Amino acid sequence: MEAKSLMNFTTFLQQCLTGISLGGAYALIAIGYTLVYGILRLINFAHGDIFMMAGYFMIFAMAVMPWYIAVPIVLIATTVLGVLIEKTAYRPLRDAPRMSVMISAIGVSYLLQNLATYLFTALPKGYPSIPVLKKVIVFKNLSTSLVTLITPVLTIILVYLLIALVNKSKTGMAMRAVSRDYETARLMGIKIDRIVSFTFAMGSLLAGIGSILYFTDRMTLYPFSGSLPGLKCFVAAVIGGIGSIPGAVVGGFILGIGETALAAAGYSTFSDAFTFVLLIIMLLVKPTGIFGEKAVDKV
Repeated sequence: MEAKSLMNFTTFLQQCLTGISLGGAYALIAIGYTLVYGILRLINFAHGDIFMMAGYFMIFAMAVMPWYIAVPIVLIATTVLGVLIEKTAYRPLRDAPRMSVMISAIGVSYLLQNLATYLFTALPKGYPSIPVLKKVIVFKNLSTSLVTLITPVLTIILVYLLIALVNKSKTGMAMRAVSRDYETARLMGIKIDRIVSFTFAMGSLLAGIGSILYFTDRMTLYPFSGSLPGLKCFVAAVIGGIGSIPGAVVGGFILGIGETALAAAGYSTFSDAFTFVLLIIMLLVKPTGIFGEKAVDKV
């Protein structure tokens, strides 16, 4: 009886670690949505596909170089991709109606998916194994990979650094000014284009890190791998309060832990439905999200 209780407790801890790890990866991607929305009031629907492209970058980078060189190159390439998308698809529409920018975002998403299908085929590809992340850690009866332990810790560290950047640096001050009043910030001499590009760069960099942590555990990648995780991370940002960095993190962890708990209980079929049911409940109960601020109309 005691041995069975110990086994159940070990399984519970294992599932908790898995849920927190998945939540950490979701949180890093959700921050990209919330950063862009905070500055431009734009939902970057292509963000999940940037996350997917980072996976393909890693596959081809590790085919020709060791992981410790491939990882920084992949992160740089993902950041550059995000900035290029902003400059080519969003910047020319800066003064256009918001619906035009949203349609452009959807178009970029489909473009990346179809480009990946054309270049890499629709067949699933194996994600390369990064030895240091796949290392198995054993503690008494608990066994887990290092990536499962690293993901939540790395997420918290990155979020702390990002919040410090936004609150204490000159660039962060400019980002907050642009998010509060776009036109006034421009009149005050803030380089809007530079701030927006920097925001996309930060979001894409976090998506690249999230991609490495996410696919290291799942080991399979195909051109539509970013669609559902991207949508879930958008939901996480909405649940936490879109525009709030801590909110995106909390929303990501809620989804990750909730999905894992359902899978552990034998209801994995409903894990995706859980995300959207939670979204509907949140929109009915608190439309601004957990940390969201109520919008105030200016007179």
